[in-house]
Amino acid sequence: MSGVSGVSGVSGVAVVGEPLGRERLSDLAGPGSGGADSRTLKHSGGPWTRAAGGAEAMRTHLAPVRSELEAAHEGLLAGAGDLTALAELGAVRASWERRIATAQGECASLAGRLRAVARAQGETNEAVRSSFAPVQVPAPGGGAR
Repeated sequence: MSGVSGVSGVSGVAVVGEPLGRERLSDLAGPGSGGADSRTLKHSGGPWTRAAGGAEAMRTHLAPVRSELEAAHEGLLAGAGDLTALAELGAVRASWERRIATAQGECASLAGRLRAVARAQGETNEAVRSSFAPVQVPAPGGGAR
């Protein structure tokens, strides 16, 4: 790829096609988005809480799957005798039930962790903002603000 690293100075963030990855993410941002023309960087918990909501929605979506699986198998094994294929079907069903339960647990855990990130980010932003409060910054024109 002759001189193109594909990774910017931000850990693991690709800026595709940039020579040696020298492009800054702030240079890619549009007006008012914390880009090169702005002196403030604004964070939001919105993406984290939306992702948490998505994980919770997936967990909720999986909730009826077990009962649907049970209804689909109802009566299937009755009268099947010694057919080994149907006996194996019971083992497969049990495996799927475990997988569904595991996926629901992962979704719940992920939702909680994503919400914790949003909270921690907000607390960190406030702590940083508070730490700069005592700093006197000269306002444009020479006075302190």
